[in-house]
Amino acid sequence: MPERLFVCTPSKLGAYEDCPRRFRYGYLDRPAPPKGPPWAHNSLGASVHTALRNWFSLAVPDRRPEALPRLLRATWVREGYRDTEQEQLAYRRALAWLESYVDTLDPEAEPLGVERVVAVKTSVLAFNGRADRIDSRTGPDGPEAVIVDYKTGRSGLDNDDARGSAALALYAFAAERVFRRPCRRVELHHLPSGTVAAHEHTPDSLARQVGRAEDTARDIVAAQRSVTDGADPDDAFPTRPGGRCTWCDYRRVCPDGERAPQEEPWAALARSIAAR
Repeated sequence: MPERLFVCTPSKLGAYEDCPRRFRYGYLDRPAPPKGPPWAHNSLGASVHTALRNWFSLAVPDRRPEALPRLLRATWVREGYRDTEQEQLAYRRALAWLESYVDTLDPEAEPLGVERVVAVKTSVLAFNGRADRIDSRTGPDGPEAVIVDYKTGRSGLDNDDARGSAALALYAFAAERVFRRPCRRVELHHLPSGTVAAHEHTPDSLARQVGRAEDTARDIVAAQRSVTDGADPDDAFPTRPGGRCTWCDYRRVCPDGERAPQEEPWAALARSIAAR
């Protein structure tokens, strides 16, 4: 019998690569362990992403900066903030980022997709993922697709971040097949700094990223089989202690997470705002 394809998203593969135990908690254990409280920086990021999605859904004449306060208020996620003062400050910062960002956009340019799901199958994977935006641009050989991913975190990004992003490469690999046009360029748009980190993939570099994803899928399947055969789940899905433990949703149910420095749900956002 042929092997079943491993159904995955970038988040699913990334969870295992970051920490197999976190993957197990999130995707295998049922009932799933309870998550910790929501993080303010995640709420801010989700609000900005949804506001941008809705900006592109407006009719072209309505894609004006004046629409942004209404869009952001309608999508605002209020969870995780320390208090009303911090939430209001975060809202003002987010609105300023959006206003600066849309000023760089051509309101008449229609993307190929906004929060568009792309999917592809390989001999190992059944991959699907939702790209923030897929642009249509003209390259030297004709129309091309470009993957755009929004970032709202504290740190700026450089071209190495774009080059090394497995998620962006998988989106590009899938989009090229969905839209039947080259998709090699991937971009990280960091709204707080107004910078763009970009990388131009080649067929070989995309193939390498797909190969790494397939290797991760094989590792996950092997770990699952070992548990089925009687292995201790904690041994099959070990922790990878590190800085991510502080921000893990499952830190309160994980022994290594409990030993990690504890942060309040609003702490990362407070530092981010203070740094700007």
